[in-house]
Amino acid sequence: MGKGRACAILVVLLSSSLAGCSGGQSSGDDSATSDFEVPIWETGDWWLYTFSTPDYSDDTARLVVASTSEEDGTAYMLAISSLTEARRHAVLNHNPFLGRMTHSDLGAFENGVAQSVLSFPLEEGNSWSFTLFSMEWDAFVSDISGSTAVIIASSSDGSRLDYVFDSEVGFFYSFTWKDELGGTKLRMMLSDSGTGHSGDVYFVRGGDLFSDTWEDPGNDIEIRDTFLVSDHPSDGEWDEMIYFIDADCGSGSSISLTLRDHMSVSALERIWGPGASEMGTLGTIPYPSGEYTLTATFTGGTTFLRVRVAGGITQSWSL
Repeated sequence: MGKGRACAILVVLLSSSLAGCSGGQSSGDDSATSDFEVPIWETGDWWLYTFSTPDYSDDTARLVVASTSEEDGTAYMLAISSLTEARRHAVLNHNPFLGRMTHSDLGAFENGVAQSVLSFPLEEGNSWSFTLFSMEWDAFVSDISGSTAVIIASSSDGSRLDYVFDSEVGFFYSFTWKDELGGTKLRMMLSDSGTGHSGDVYFVRGGDLFSDTWEDPGNDIEIRDTFLVSDHPSDGEWDEMIYFIDADCGSGSSISLTLRDHMSVSALERIWGPGASEMGTLGTIPYPSGEYTLTATFTGGTTFLRVRVAGGITQSWSL
């Protein structure tokens, strides 16, 4: 009789053990699936990225959640921890993941419309479409492994996006844009991430006003161009104009640059003599209005000048 009771207890224990294993497996599957649901960001969450482009030197920026209540409580505001870096990103315009990001799928806004670069829940084989860099993309999840989901997107001209979402950090681990010839146009790589950022953060809403490059334009030549500074299409007057300059002179060359407003008041002047070089110069011009005239004079045969000008409207938050 004691032996029969012992057998009964053993059966109960084995049944409980099997039930526990079954329940644990189900919980594990649910957890794996939930890893790739849309993350919930909190104010102060941050990600440190290195941005690489073919035309400009690499720069590093800390992206910080400045607000969680944009667009009537349906979007975040993603800002930058440095005003200088915020201005740089506004004038170079190579980072699409700044400003408003939707709660529903971390959608980035392009031309006022949220674009689903990610489509949650991320599941292997899922596909969708979106617009980014003014191009149409067809995307699909090619692989899920551990905490990462690999997404590939292609456009009709042969360009390609390869990006990796990391569920542990709640954002991209990497993001690469290549043109139809395989050349890299943009690469974002995550360096670090965390929570609870404190201090001032900035978002500069930019708008392209002028961009041109002159490489060995000829001996003793003057180039003149004009552009009109009008308001932001929806947010009114710019707070400032932001300029970005790269200049390089050969040993027997020189460059002079002047930017004047409609009253012929000089807003910007630069002179580079033989052998001089100035790369990645960033600055601002206050009180933009009306028409501007840019004059560039080149002497000697080996010269390079690149000028970009953007309007900027700055927002800031203290965290």
